[in-house]
Amino acid sequence: MHPVTFPVRAITLDLDDTLWPFAPIGARIDQVLHDWMLRHSPATAVRYPIAAMRVLRQQVFETNPQLVHDMSALRRLTLEQALRGSGADLALLEPAYEAFYAERNRVEFYPDSVEALARIAARLPVVALSNGNADLQRIGIDHHFAFQLGSREHGAAKPEASIFLAACARLGLEPGLVLHVGDHHEMDVAGASRAGLRSCWLNRDDQAWTLQELRPDLEFDSLAALADWLDATQTQRTEHAIA
Repeated sequence: MHPVTFPVRAITLDLDDTLWPFAPIGARIDQVLHDWMLRHSPATAVRYPIAAMRVLRQQVFETNPQLVHDMSALRRLTLEQALRGSGADLALLEPAYEAFYAERNRVEFYPDSVEALARIAARLPVVALSNGNADLQRIGIDHHFAFQLGSREHGAAKPEASIFLAACARLGLEPGLVLHVGDHHEMDVAGASRAGLRSCWLNRDDQAWTLQELRPDLEFDSLAALADWLDATQTQRTEHAIA
């Protein structure tokens, strides 16, 4: 049994690189969008092959810091600039975005994720708390979550304290009774800790901890290990009304 014990009444859960790896999704998106442009806007595919589209996307992200919380807006803006830059029909923007979004939501879970998520959700309310733009309904796991709070909807991204506190307020719980689970040192662990939540670092790749000023309350190499800890330390399912 893990030596650390404290009460947990709800979980907030990161998505990308916590339930599934994002790198394979990102690589597939690049190829799918390029193939889509070859079919529907060849001039765009020629002007912005995969490498050039990546450069354009990075430029859009860097020059629009006010949209850092809205990955969908940044992606649409990238596609719009690519279409404009190649003289293409802007009516292709939304179909191109849908091609992107369909692939973005085709995920390959870590082997333990789905079963462990079901175990955790049977014990505690689970909230999806993400800076990304995954659609839990499209992915097929929305039934495990009490609700989803994305940075786009909230208006600010992790590690800002406000997004963590907004989730706690909607849960009707003090931050200290909520455990945030995620892979990122700053976005997840530091952000949650500074907002007053408990934190769990999901360290699947045996990385070294890099932040000197704080450490996570818990560290596990899989979501299944967290489910085991909850089974061992939390005696009963917590029922809580969510506004």
